[in-house]
Amino acid sequence: MTHLTQFGGMAAVLVMLQGAPTSGGVWAAFFAAHAANFGSYFLLVALLLAVYSFLFGGLALFGRDALSERIGETARRAGIAVFFMVFLAALTLVTAAFQDNFSIFYIFQHSNRDLPLPYKFAVLWSGQEGSLLFWSMLLSTYGLVLRLRHKTDTRLFAHASVIIAGVQIFFLLLVNFAAKPFGLTQGALPPDGSGLNPLLQYPEMVIHPPMLYLGYVGFTVPFAFGLGALIMRYPGEKWIHITRRWTMVTWAFLTVGIFLGSHWAYNVLGWGGYWAWDPVENASFMPWLTGNAFLHSVMMQEKRGMLKIWNVWLVFSTFLLSILGTFLTRSGIVSSVHAFAQSSIGSWFAVFWLLTLGVCLVVFFKNKDHLRSEHRLEALVSRESSFLFNNLLLLVLCFTIILGTFFPVFHEWVVGTKVTVGPEFYNKEAFPIALLLLLLTALGPLLAWRMTSVDSLKRNFLWPALGALGVFFGLLIFGVRPWQDATHFYSSLAITLASLVIFTIASEFIRGGRVPFLR
Repeated sequence: MTHLTQFGGMAAVLVMLQGAPTSGGVWAAFFAAHAANFGSYFLLVALLLAVYSFLFGGLALFGRDALSERIGETARRAGIAVFFMVFLAALTLVTAAFQDNFSIFYIFQHSNRDLPLPYKFAVLWSGQEGSLLFWSMLLSTYGLVLRLRHKTDTRLFAHASVIIAGVQIFFLLLVNFAAKPFGLTQGALPPDGSGLNPLLQYPEMVIHPPMLYLGYVGFTVPFAFGLGALIMRYPGEKWIHITRRWTMVTWAFLTVGIFLGSHWAYNVLGWGGYWAWDPVENASFMPWLTGNAFLHSVMMQEKRGMLKIWNVWLVFSTFLLSILGTFLTRSGIVSSVHAFAQSSIGSWFAVFWLLTLGVCLVVFFKNKDHLRSEHRLEALVSRESSFLFNNLLLLVLCFTIILGTFFPVFHEWVVGTKVTVGPEFYNKEAFPIALLLLLLTALGPLLAWRMTSVDSLKRNFLWPALGALGVFFGLLIFGVRPWQDATHFYSSLAITLASLVIFTIASEFIRGGRVPFLR
């Protein structure tokens, strides 16, 4: 049904209802009968507003006169209005789920009359079309907060607003034309729905997907700031302070989402563990790793004006990996209990990913001379070097996961046969890297900026090292034999290094407590 036909049907019903009692029941029935019409129009208006915000917001960036400022302000307000339209569309879909409105095919697929109320609310993100609408709503929410805070730095926030509008256009195109959440059920209206997947009927699944999506979607904001700052050749480091705060929030959401998902996998799927290196698990872990690397290396740019190119590409890579993870779950190229069914929208994500990568490359090579570092690494034993090694380890781990996740896909494309990369590969590669990361976590706070003297290292490292050795010998006393097998070896090292981290933190607190307060 076209939008024009839907509008004609709505107009006819409105004429029929003239003079009818305006009781709650009549309007509820009217809404139920035309929920698909309302939702479709909310999404269409949101798309038009996003296009306006992108085009006219971008046009306003080229001028600095009063007219350009007024045009930019209208674009900002259009971006704010996108939130209300998408929110109304999401509210319409949720209301239809509570009303058991099976005339909407998505509701018929993912709900039924006996579904408990919390899971009816979770219907919004339980299927492909609804989850894309949920993604659009969260993105518009982040965009709303950004646009309301535009006075923090008007010019930078204007660039970020335009970039976010561009991303919004992509997702709104999907829900308007490729994966419609308000598509109608064909044929006779079914008396009941198919119901929600039993694997998803678990309390944590009401919380886990929103947390995960808040992380995935939230990385759009640091990406927008990073790309916008590079386009406008932003002077100074203020943009990096702003970006770091947004990244910390979104990274925290993603962390919570990953933990909740691993607990769900342990309790519901019965994998016998919290992590099975499933391709979709890996998809959420990859942007978490690069986001983690950015949060560490950005301190080097704040303190020393170093790693500017590195940080820009970490921001770009985190967003690109978020889109890549979404592509994995929706393209059908990997088999996973988490993944959606194979559909045509995988090609949409592939094109969008390549287009985004192309924009990043063009903007980077055009402005890379603006990213010269102000200082260089002066000593191998320094806090800068610990951050750099930390970043390298995180990226090596991320690359290893990408290789293991996509190798079966490439092998099938090239050779024509299916292969499986199991947990053994990931564990073999990840365990040594994880242990080295634990060691750097303990060493980093003990190192000084620029250069650390041997005396300082001995003084700061002595007591934590002795405490960790004590833990190691305690393990030997209680029967842990590192030489017995790989499990004992890695377990003893992990416990020893974790205790080293704890003792390092404790020593930092003690040393800080001894510093007299300045009056």
